[in-house]
Amino acid sequence: MLNPFFLQGSKSEQNLLQDLINEHLRMYGVDVYYIPRMYVTEKTVIREVIESEFVDAYPIEAYVQTYEGYEGAGVLMSKFGVEARDDLNLIISKERYESYIKPLIENKENIKLSNRPKEGDLVYFPLGDRLFEIKFVEHEKPFYQLQKNYVYELRCELFRYGNEILDTGVDEIDDNVVNEGYTRTYVMSGAGSTATAIANIVNGGVRKVIITNRGTGYTSAPIVNFSKSPSFGGTAAGIATMISGITDFCETDSSLLRVQGVELTKTGYGYSTAPLVSFTGGEGSGASGIAEIADGIVGIITITNAGSGYVVDPIVTFSAPPAGFGTAVGRAVVSTAGTITELLITDAGIGYTVAPTITISNPYMTGSGNYKLNEIITGSVSGTTAKVKSWDSLTNTLKVYQLTGEFLNNDVIVGSASSASYMIRPQTKYDLLDFSDPFADNKNIEIEGDAIIDFSERNPFGNP
Repeated sequence: MLNPFFLQGSKSEQNLLQDLINEHLRMYGVDVYYIPRMYVTEKTVIREVIESEFVDAYPIEAYVQTYEGYEGAGVLMSKFGVEARDDLNLIISKERYESYIKPLIENKENIKLSNRPKEGDLVYFPLGDRLFEIKFVEHEKPFYQLQKNYVYELRCELFRYGNEILDTGVDEIDDNVVNEGYTRTYVMSGAGSTATAIANIVNGGVRKVIITNRGTGYTSAPIVNFSKSPSFGGTAAGIATMISGITDFCETDSSLLRVQGVELTKTGYGYSTAPLVSFTGGEGSGASGIAEIADGIVGIITITNAGSGYVVDPIVTFSAPPAGFGTAVGRAVVSTAGTITELLITDAGIGYTVAPTITISNPYMTGSGNYKLNEIITGSVSGTTAKVKSWDSLTNTLKVYQLTGEFLNNDVIVGSASSASYMIRPQTKYDLLDFSDPFADNKNIEIEGDAIIDFSERNPFGNP
């Protein structure tokens, strides 16, 4: 039995030692953020975490025990590319955690353990601007000095992001994962404005081109050539439109192109006889056409307002000429920025005595609001849902993750929390595995490997 005349860890002695440790941590420590993990979805049998989130960050002083640098394997080259496997050991005050952090999280939903730091929680280390995951909590070191423990030692590894929700409200923390994970980037159409254009009328111009032979073997659109007009600057110009999938005796490859028609960029003027039409380039041959000229046709078209917010080609209409004559027909070219860059003419009309009025249909005009980080968004047409990774209101660029399907071009994407609503602009196909990782180099490794090994063979490594 211990000697009752000697104090073996009285309350006053323990408090003194705890105060000294707290003061030491404040003097020689670093302010870090403790970020508890919230378990949103788990499998009921083996308790596998399906979805977790980090939405709170609590500043607390910590002593960096690994003062000579990060521990662990460091930066190394693996079969998946360059990987950083840094470890970090931190010491925090037991009293500070129990009196400050524990009361703030013990009544929160989806918190598994609140009375001590928990494995799986995160620590933000500001000196390296990095997130570390707690892998083990040592709470008995030093071992019961004056019959009590005073600190927690947090043994941490560099956090490997796996599409968890990280939304603490602290920008320096949240920006660590803004460009990581499986994400898609979409350019949205905001509140647009209607484009406008005017035209003049000319005589002796090319009204349209009739294709007499589509040709064969084209891999790209050939150049359209018109013979020169007698009037200076009056030569017509146009571009070929192509069609694929047609096979016959002359062309057996359905992937090759043929000339379908000609859209006029300039109708020209001053022709007294129809100009000759020829097609050059495109690695094909045989295409031919006949130009038809007329008086009172649409001439030069000038776009007076390019508009904005166009996600599909608008409908372009020309006012009619006097009765008995033909109305002009054309279409608009929409840029990736959602503006009208050009009006192409398929039929310049005939018999106009005054310049026709050009009407261009309205773009999508109801985009509004700002998406919120991590809110659920839904496509009005596809029904696909996703979560918002980031939203740039200046460029209307939306990054999303955790997609349940594929958004369609012209889907109106509505935010569940913000009620923001914008339409997706038509765009190129995105990589289904658009995974951003600052260390891994899997895609380049696969590309280089495919260049060495022909996996179309039955056995690329030897004889069958």
